[in-house]
Amino acid sequence: MKVLVTGGAGYIGSHFVKLLVESNYKVAVIDNLSRGHREAVPSNVHFEDIDLLDENSLSYFIQTQMPSVVVHFAAHAYVGESVKHPEIYYQNNVVGSLNLIRLCAENGVKNFVFSSTCSIYGNNAKIPIDESQPVNPINPYANTKLMIETILKDFETSNGLKSISLRYFNAAGADSSGEIGESHNPEPHLIPIVLNTALEKNKIVSVFGNDYNTADGTCIRDYIHVNDLADAHLKALEYLNSGKESTIINLGTGAGNSVLEIITKAKLIAKKEIPFKFVNRREGDPAILIADNKKAKSLLGWAPKHSIEEIIQSAWKWHSNPKF
Repeated sequence: MKVLVTGGAGYIGSHFVKLLVESNYKVAVIDNLSRGHREAVPSNVHFEDIDLLDENSLSYFIQTQMPSVVVHFAAHAYVGESVKHPEIYYQNNVVGSLNLIRLCAENGVKNFVFSSTCSIYGNNAKIPIDESQPVNPINPYANTKLMIETILKDFETSNGLKSISLRYFNAAGADSSGEIGESHNPEPHLIPIVLNTALEKNKIVSVFGNDYNTADGTCIRDYIHVNDLADAHLKALEYLNSGKESTIINLGTGAGNSVLEIITKAKLIAKKEIPFKFVNRREGDPAILIADNKKAKSLLGWAPKHSIEEIIQSAWKWHSNPKF
């Protein structure tokens, strides 16, 4: 069985590709390298520089590679950018995904695993967040992910394409090998920002708000190790291949850490001072986002294995000596 991974040169996609190779799957990767890194894909994996908006190249690739299942990571994923330039996000994420899904359906691909997001739930979700809660996306990025989930439902009705949409929380950490990790420009995520400040690549960490209804007044998020996410994607792939029905699943640890807790833990691991300052809240930031992961545990037999300390430790190893 061959697995096609889109966005396999990106942060989460590359960790998943590494797991597939270690699990003896045949793998093909496409990525337009606009935000991914060719160095993140093993040299023995079939790779093509293809944009999902290039229908002819994408069609030829699918027809020649004949994957049994597609795992779709490729997307732009900066919330702030999506607010400023929604046209980029609807074109890249939605139109590109529609091209991919249509060509999968036309070429006999039966199973599709989609990298979605918890931001689909918006700000009014009850904590912890389970899959039954109403969706209320509040930015174009989240809107694009919900649109793609809807497209997948419609293609199941029309073509029988089975899918799992994995709505995950805050991906973090790096592979224990130190060979791949998180590398964004600009870097939007808290843990890399904190660690790069410890490395004096940033001057100071801006903490957005200290007046939330939490123990220390800062936002709480559910941080999940990138390799735990990779494991969940593999289990989702196997779930679909066993003939199970389409579904939507949250991926998180079920626990949260505040911004100040992350800074404190990072100081202990890095053994360095990490200066920070409080600034105004960001519009739209909820106080707490924590997953209910019961469905992932029961349907996929999945559970997160890495603690927040292990997440930060692995990220520190990577950021101290990044390979790309």
